[in-house]
Amino acid sequence: MSKPVERAAPQPIVAPISVGPADFAEVYAAHSQAIYYLCLRMLSDPQKAEDAAHDVFLRAYKHLQTFRGEASWRTWLYRIAINHCRNLQQTWHERHVFSNVDDVVWETAAAPAESPLRVLETKELGQRIQKTLDSLTPEYRLILLLVADEELSYEQVGTLTNQTSDAVRGKLHRARKA
Repeated sequence: MSKPVERAAPQPIVAPISVGPADFAEVYAAHSQAIYYLCLRMLSDPQKAEDAAHDVFLRAYKHLQTFRGEASWRTWLYRIAINHCRNLQQTWHERHVFSNVDDVVWETAAAPAESPLRVLETKELGQRIQKTLDSLTPEYRLILLLVADEELSYEQVGTLTNQTSDAVRGKLHRARKA
C-alpha cells in the first residue's frame, strides 16, 4: 500500500501573539471549507456541520493564546474540529434521536452544461458514500476521512488522533475492508 501524498500544509500566517481580527480572517478564509467538510462528514447533517464549523473558529479565536505554532493552523483547527464534533456526537440528543439526512446535503447547483443524468449520478454517489461512512465506527470514519479525503499523512493523522502511525495504518486497512 502506498503512502498518501501529503498536501503542502500552510504555515502559520503570523506569530500567534500578534494575530488580530484581520489576520484571523485570513485563517478563516483559508480553512473554513475544509473544516466544514470535515464536520459534515462526521456529523452527517449540513446544519449541524455549519454550526460546528462556526463553533470551531470561535473557539480557535478565543484560545489563540494557546496556539504555540508547533503545528500548522490546519492541524490545530482539525484537532479542535474533531474534538468538537466528538463532543456533539456524545450528547444525549445524538445518542437517542435518529434524524434522516436531508437530500439537500447531496444536491448541488448544476452548472448550465451539466446534464440532469450527471446531476442525478452525482447525487446518488454522494448518498452511497455517506451511507457507507455512516456504517463505519466513528474512529474508522475519522481516519478514513483524514487520509482519503484530506490526504493527511499517517503521521499527521496519528498526531491528531493520539495514535502511532502504525496504528493508523492498521485501522485504515480495516476501515477500507469494512
